[in-house]
Amino acid sequence: MKQADFVMICVNDYGGQMRGKGFPAWELGTRLHIGMGIAPTSMMITTFGDIIDTPWGPRGELLMMPDPETEVSITLDDRPPERFVIADLIHLDGTPWAGCPRSWARRALEALEQEAGVVLKSAFEHEFHYSGAEQRLGDAYLLDGMRVCGDFPTALLQALAESGIEPESFMPEYGPQQFEVTCKPALGLASADRAVKLREIVRSIARHYGHKATFSPVMVNGAVGNGTHIHFSLQDTGHNPISYDATRPDAIGEKAGQFLAGVLRDMPAIVALTAPSVVSYERMKPDRWSPTYSNLGDKDREAGLRLCPIATFPGCDPEAQCNFEYRACDAAASPYLALGALVWAGLGGIRDKLLVPRATTDDPEKLSKGERAQRGIVRLPQSLPEALDNLSSSERAKSWMGETLMEAYLVHKRSELKVLEGLSPDEQVDRYTQAY
Repeated sequence: MKQADFVMICVNDYGGQMRGKGFPAWELGTRLHIGMGIAPTSMMITTFGDIIDTPWGPRGELLMMPDPETEVSITLDDRPPERFVIADLIHLDGTPWAGCPRSWARRALEALEQEAGVVLKSAFEHEFHYSGAEQRLGDAYLLDGMRVCGDFPTALLQALAESGIEPESFMPEYGPQQFEVTCKPALGLASADRAVKLREIVRSIARHYGHKATFSPVMVNGAVGNGTHIHFSLQDTGHNPISYDATRPDAIGEKAGQFLAGVLRDMPAIVALTAPSVVSYERMKPDRWSPTYSNLGDKDREAGLRLCPIATFPGCDPEAQCNFEYRACDAAASPYLALGALVWAGLGGIRDKLLVPRATTDDPEKLSKGERAQRGIVRLPQSLPEALDNLSSSERAKSWMGETLMEAYLVHKRSELKVLEGLSPDEQVDRYTQAY
């Protein structure tokens, strides 16, 4: 039987999930013009599928307005391709809805450029588990670790390239069946769009081969989990790099350093947006190669922010290489909320002309409380409730997010906590591995 070509219009919700509605592909031209209706409460579906609490109930109406630049088409066999397009949420009169994560990230990037003359270039680095790989120990970074997952890597890289995501690397990671995929950086909102598309393409290719890709922050209690690190650098409006300055401490440009200082200042609050699951805090523990403190670390993979290494032999351009890595993030986060939080916090540092932080070369855990206080290093939240309390009490975060987005997000995440009440840690992990 001949099958119809089918398209989904999707929004990325507060739990980083893609939700939307589908229609025959021949209607795409119309939908690009008029969008498709959806209830605001659709954003309040928890990642486990429940609606516990909502600010809107059954009332209100929004439009999903698709961005044609974000369309993805995945063709793997003789069937019609899998197609989806990412949308903004707008009011019926065409104005942006204050609760839309994608619009919020766009506003942050626009404010950074307009106020500070700075453009952000970034890329999301994803770790995940692929059930189709042979489950065995010792495959971390191993050449033979690529052989145990069949055609999955080559099909994935091809699908990413065809979707304009510019794949950069794919490798076996530390845990059994764990892999990492990266793409090249992009300017502005495009990097978050790429992250959203990459996750869904990975899932689609895995299902094509009869398996599952899982981005849950933790797969097994007590083990190293899956992070989603954000690499970023700064440019001026003429697209000249401004992250690197060889004449300054740690070779960090002044405005870039102020941006980093803002991120570090607000990291205890914004982790509620960037590491937003209960099991995120099982991952972010000492000695898990995951951040536990708000420090800027020099080539330190447990730092909250990392100065990435720069090759210095002849022929290498340090300005082009210089980038920073925000490590307190995972795929339970909406890429738009994560990117928006990073940008708003960094812009705050530029606005307030914060002192450029000095990079640490030692373990903050081994410093005394007095030494950490002197360096402005604080322990990051150790649970989702603690992170949400930090976010809700942050006046700066309230000013960035506004009442609609702040209230909706907190209600959504506290609903997630209610769903997990009474479950054992292993049962909680199981819920997340099913969801992500």
